[in-house]
Amino acid sequence: MSGVEQRNLTRVAPKAIVSRSSFYRALSILPREKREAMYEVYAFCRAVDDIADGGGPSDDRIAMLNHWRDDIACLYAGGRPGELTEGLATPVQAFGLRQEDFLAIIDGMEMDVRREILGQDWAMLELYCDRVASAVGRLSVRIFGVEGEKGKQLSHHLGRALQMTNILRDLDEDAGLGRLYLPREALAEAGVDEADIRKVLAHPRLGQACASVATRAKQHFAEASAVMASCRRESVRSPRVMASVYQALLDKLVRRGWTPPRVQVHASKLQFLWAVLRHGII
Repeated sequence: MSGVEQRNLTRVAPKAIVSRSSFYRALSILPREKREAMYEVYAFCRAVDDIADGGGPSDDRIAMLNHWRDDIACLYAGGRPGELTEGLATPVQAFGLRQEDFLAIIDGMEMDVRREILGQDWAMLELYCDRVASAVGRLSVRIFGVEGEKGKQLSHHLGRALQMTNILRDLDEDAGLGRLYLPREALAEAGVDEADIRKVLAHPRLGQACASVATRAKQHFAEASAVMASCRRESVRSPRVMASVYQALLDKLVRRGWTPPRVQVHASKLQFLWAVLRHGII
């Protein structure tokens, strides 16, 4: 086993992992059982994402993702949880979390390892967002207590809204990893016909392509907001915080524009605190 793989198999306290995330404040307002379950789900997502973004040969990283698949399969088959999944056993049972959603997240990480999303169309971007974000939402809504079709729709729309915002925020960082998530239709409509990622990001009409993604993200935020308005308030406090902060982040990105050099834009701690005060207290 490689040193990288050994590091990924090391059990770290989920709260310590989540505390470094922008989602920490949104999750900290949950009741204890739900909060701890979400910490475990987040820790899983962080672990497989670190594999996808890590260095080393792609075959080694895919083998590590397969290790996760095997441990997830063992967990759902009723076997003894492996070191990777021991923390997931309780939330899986308590909240009825589905195996297919964990596997979808891993599949999304494998898309990054194989660079399957590079230069692809809207349909592929939708599939990617569904795997790496909406699948996380499908796990989360079960913990939050948003059931049935409402949970499905909230996961679909909020997951895509958050992921598309991340894509727009991380254009330059992703380029450093050899990734470009902007769909080829959006680039073509903007008249961007470069093959080299760096040339794409320096193109004077890049903003038109980014605007297409931003428009879709805004539509998904609006749909998610409509779903949450029909849910019990206590069940959507955390997703309301996430949506509020990320909508503000998207607005900042749009105001900043896409002309290089692009100053990094992040959600501020003050925005999170305000969102928690606004949505986290009944």
